Amino acid sequence: MNGTVTASAPGRVGIVGNPTDMYGGSVVSCSTKERARVRIQPADRLVLDAGTEQRVITSPDGLAPREDIFDIARVALSGTESADLLARISWSTDIPFRAGLSGSTALLVSMVAGLLAFRGIRHSPYHQAELVRRIEYQNLTFCGYQDAYMCTFGGLHYMDFRGKEFHLEYGTDPFATMEPMASDPALPLVVVITGGQRVSGGVHTPLRERWLVGETEVVEAYDAIAALAREGKKAILDNRLDTLGELMNENQALTQSLGGSNPEDDRFIELARRAGASGAKLAGSSGAIVALHDTPGELARVMMDAGAAGILEPSPGPGLEIEQEDP
Repeated sequence: MNGTVTASAPGRVGIVGNPTDMYGGSVVSCSTKERARVRIQPADRLVLDAGTEQRVITSPDGLAPREDIFDIARVALSGTESADLLARISWSTDIPFRAGLSGSTALLVSMVAGLLAFRGIRHSPYHQAELVRRIEYQNLTFCGYQDAYMCTFGGLHYMDFRGKEFHLEYGTDPFATMEPMASDPALPLVVVITGGQRVSGGVHTPLRERWLVGETEVVEAYDAIAALAREGKKAILDNRLDTLGELMNENQALTQSLGGSNPEDDRFIELARRAGASGAKLAGSSGAIVALHDTPGELARVMMDAGAAGILEPSPGPGLEIEQEDP
């Protein structure tokens, strides 16, 4: 009998460059302290346990997505060919829901890695990230590569996705280039949960369609945003935080020009800048912003007074972690 497996993965915050991970671009991103966690225990049947609800899977038909809280587990089981497992799969997360922080991807990364480990299979981080991205893209939502890679690798990374813009057949495109970076002192970032929720696929799909037909405004904007990430990498390594803030603002201006933002997020971005943030932009698709401020605690108080739903302080901690108990 297999031993119990626990797996966890962090959320992520796009600092500069997103969403060009969908377009062969470049992104600088940092993991969050908040994580998604999965526990897989031997059992006499296949049970999905979301904490508040449970489902027993008795046939392959039970793994068809139904747009409920069990879909991530269903597609992870199907995508890893684990439908015949006898196990109890339980999970939890403290990554805010629908805040553009890759909470669903972090859960999928943990789920896929945990299921494979339960079966005695381990992948390299690159293969793991590519597999998760394929499962998510084909079964859950339109998505790029940043989320799967960052939730797997964690830390503070410059990522280069050149050669991956065409969403080729799984396994035929190159791996992303992952360059870990150190920032000393740590980047003074504040993530503000705004409540301005939109589903990620609903944000990105129309822009993807405009890019595919070669709309000049979209193509040139994403080329410019990718270049900002490459400049951002240098600004971080040179400890030029004012420059990094300017690049974040340019990133946000281009995103807004394409209609990729929303009023509630925009309101908090403007408030953060008026409160002294050198840069502020969307942290992901919507629902949270990331701001660069000399005194993060001061900005956090201003944001909460303005009605923010929550505050996070991203930290370049570990990526995917797996622990396995002896049977």
